[in-house]
Amino acid sequence: MTRSELSFHFDNTYHRLPERFFARVLPVRVKAPALVLFNAPLAEELGLDPERLAPHAAEIFSGNRWPADADPIALVYAGHQFGHFVPRLGDGRAHLMGEVIDRHGRRRDLQWKGSGQTPYSRQGDGRAWLGPVLREYLISEAMWALGIPTTRSLAAVTTGEAVRRERVLPGAVLTRVAASHLRVGTFEYFASRGDREGVRLLADYAMARHDPECLTGGEGRYLAFLQRIVDRQAGLIARWLLVGFIHGVMNTDNMSISGETIDYGPCAFMNGYDPDTVFSSIDSWGRYAFGNQPGIGAWNLARLAETLMPLFASDSKEALRLANETVESFPDRFLHHWMAGMRHKLGLFREEPEDQELVRELLETMQNERADYTLTFRGLCAASGGEDGMVRALFSDPVRLDGWLARWRARLERDASPPEARFSRMRLANPQFIPRNHLVEAALEAAVAGDMQPFGTLLALLQRPYDDQPGREAYAALPPPSTEPFQTFCGT
Repeated sequence: MTRSELSFHFDNTYHRLPERFFARVLPVRVKAPALVLFNAPLAEELGLDPERLAPHAAEIFSGNRWPADADPIALVYAGHQFGHFVPRLGDGRAHLMGEVIDRHGRRRDLQWKGSGQTPYSRQGDGRAWLGPVLREYLISEAMWALGIPTTRSLAAVTTGEAVRRERVLPGAVLTRVAASHLRVGTFEYFASRGDREGVRLLADYAMARHDPECLTGGEGRYLAFLQRIVDRQAGLIARWLLVGFIHGVMNTDNMSISGETIDYGPCAFMNGYDPDTVFSSIDSWGRYAFGNQPGIGAWNLARLAETLMPLFASDSKEALRLANETVESFPDRFLHHWMAGMRHKLGLFREEPEDQELVRELLETMQNERADYTLTFRGLCAASGGEDGMVRALFSDPVRLDGWLARWRARLERDASPPEARFSRMRLANPQFIPRNHLVEAALEAAVAGDMQPFGTLLALLQRPYDDQPGREAYAALPPPSTEPFQTFCGT
């Protein structure tokens, strides 16, 4: 392991916390690193020079060499996994390279993922294989292009070494970028040990990093901090549902305090609308099904509130009341964000009390027909101008849809918005292209076999999800019946 002469201008604040918050540990050297993907625009956004980085990229983004000012650490945290508490998890195959201040003045973590064992590996090898690394790269960048808060991917490197899972697979390392890697599970770790001072230090640090306005709130700052997190998560999960995204593994250690989507494991996008849709092979009970995600978000936030309760008030009953009141606000906050998004998707500018029923009727009709979620809403863009053919073709019995279309058009007339503005609003809320599961799998299969061209084509396409992109219509089409049912698998 050697340092590079390159400086990333790190300003590492988490390292200044007590050492029980992390472990200082270096990435494990790999045999023959080779750069597969490099996100040059993101590098520039982070204040890095892509041209200067290029000769060193494979070595740095594999963890073989690290920037001159890096101080690698692995973070410790706990978590509820499928509802069961695990008191000590942590970065078992990841190392925090450091923190940079990007060109917009935002503090962001750079982290190697798949970079070898740490004290938190729990008998794991600490490695990742190429398929999940490329999946996270692709899906996280697609989510960013869709306008959804997310961690991002800076680089992917193959290691020249094999990783053993169900079979021998090519190893890889992902470098990802996050507003932070603080999780609900980070707070659970200290709270479960009775380390009240650790919880307070962590909360103060997280506030300073993500919600500095709360610091001036005196004794009420910790409750204000929780309220901010609740609202961020309500908005994030609403955005997931608006594009048909299923995270697949909403454990508390996979919920970020910053409100970003993090840890793309068995995630996928829904095709035919059904709130019970599950893709993850490890979610046999449907705990993290599409329609369950808001409820699980509230459940996770309740676990966070439990850790912060001693900071809310000295009286335990008052602290409990404040915690319950805040967590119980989640459904209303979620509904507010979700309905605002649905009005965008339906071309509505003004609110009416009946809008929620209008949305419910549409979703019920879609569910009865298993109509494609993405294409139905995209088809409504044309239908807003009177062209119903595209959306009606998605229903085996389009008469079921016709009554709803009539009610929607009457609602549009009451809204009285200009048709051009309505159409533009809908096009910016209803993507033409999402990471269709069969396309993702085909691209990953080709990439693991050595052909990156399909992956590159799909990645470029997903950077412009709201554009028509003539000649690429096949990427928006319904999946072949042979690809259903579809399952995703955890990359660990």
